Amino acid sequence: MAVDHYENFPVASIMMPKRLRRPVAAIYHFARAADDIADEGDLSDNERLQQLDAFRDELNRIAHDETPLTPLFQNLALTIRQYELPMQPFHDLLDAFSQDVVTKRYDNYAELLDYCRRSANPVGKLLLHLYQEATPVNLAYSDAICTSLQLINFWQDVSKDYAIHRIYLPLDEMAQFGVSETQIAQQICDENWRKLMQFQIARARALMLQGAPLGSILTGRIGLEMRMIIAGGLRILDKIESADYDIFRHRPVLRPLDWVIMLAKSAPHSY
Repeated sequence: MAVDHYENFPVASIMMPKRLRRPVAAIYHFARAADDIADEGDLSDNERLQQLDAFRDELNRIAHDETPLTPLFQNLALTIRQYELPMQPFHDLLDAFSQDVVTKRYDNYAELLDYCRRSANPVGKLLLHLYQEATPVNLAYSDAICTSLQLINFWQDVSKDYAIHRIYLPLDEMAQFGVSETQIAQQICDENWRKLMQFQIARARALMLQGAPLGSILTGRIGLEMRMIIAGGLRILDKIESADYDIFRHRPVLRPLDWVIMLAKSAPHSY
């Protein structure tokens, strides 16, 4: 389910139909490049925002049937035109990456959901348009899956995110469970932390199961791909629970045996 550090993409999967690998890769490379601008290197915040604005200019050139200036966007333009993809999801992704540059804390779950709406859900929307399956029902299921995947990634990477000065745990819920930023900095896994993580994981699992019918609605290799993504997210949640919520010392990752288990759980109507 994860590819490098842009987590919500099933790019280059052996289960992806060959005809879709090139357009999926084009979308992935756009998202990966924008994500790197927000997260990688030693750029100042202002430089990061300027580079993301340059990406917006390229999207606007595509929207106005102008030739983009860079190969990345020239390739993306071919995919957008061939598959008649909507432009808004690309802009939403850029808005989320810009938000990562300037917003390091979230006061409540509603704010976090709004971020996920732009950082994760556009990926599912674009894939459904590629699959020609972008019905309102499917889009709603996809939003639940993508938001869940984003939350799962946050709970995997609390330490990694804190190292770049970000906390995605809602501050009001941290206070509710008696967990402080100092506790995260010191990687203290006490009973308060376990209860907070138990709460977050239960909510992420409920979201994933809410969207799970999409894995049975989609058919063939695309449906199997989706069911594997769902199984992978649920497997990570299981691993966090098995580690007694100590993600500081036991960051969950998917190993070969996990993929076997996920495949076994990926038959239609498994959820």
